[in-house]
Amino acid sequence: MAKKKSKKYLEAAKQVEAGKQYEAKEAIELVKKIDFANFDATVEVAFNLNLDTKQADQQLRGAVVLPNGTGRDQTVVVFAKGAKADEAKAAGADFVGDDDLVAKIQDGWLDFDVAIATPDMMAQVGRLGRVLGPKGLMPNPKTGTVTMDVKKAVEDSKAGKVTYRTDRDGNVHVPFGKVSFDTEALLGNFNTIYSTIAKLRPAAVKGIYMKHVSVASTFGPSVTVDTTTL
Repeated sequence: MAKKKSKKYLEAAKQVEAGKQYEAKEAIELVKKIDFANFDATVEVAFNLNLDTKQADQQLRGAVVLPNGTGRDQTVVVFAKGAKADEAKAAGADFVGDDDLVAKIQDGWLDFDVAIATPDMMAQVGRLGRVLGPKGLMPNPKTGTVTMDVKKAVEDSKAGKVTYRTDRDGNVHVPFGKVSFDTEALLGNFNTIYSTIAKLRPAAVKGIYMKHVSVASTFGPSVTVDTTTL
């Protein structure tokens, strides 16, 4: 049974013209205008892509640093030893450790947003796959979170790095700021994500690549973006 929409949602949805595709800037301005949350809501872009995700070369996964940040502080943990642990601490990592950090997480601690590991730590970190994997926290080379350059990885995460990944239906959802951001800041972040996803078009894809692109705030209705204007 479909969940009944709230009165506030329905009032907001009335301000979105049915069937219209908005220019990106106009869409973002409308999302900000119709947001009704009583907190600083996250703004997200959703891509519906013409991909066959059963094919390995059509599964998109990676990360990108937003030029205007995400609007939230990221708690970063780093699995590293010796000099690399010192490097992570100096770069601003919130928690750094090796076997002790693995044990802490195995005991149920998950109060962090990003996990980074040096390659030599992955044998130990791999034991956390069942815990970190479902939450999207498992370090991965494709998102730059398994690396020897822990300084850059920590700084990027703190500066506003977001990850993206296709689901089984070829959809990609990426947060790109807060409703409180000014329109130009959100637009800059949106354009960074859009250009990143556009450049990743697999060679095997024929015809339309981006079937639908929309933006929305946490609880607000989605607004369709006209990709021909981008």
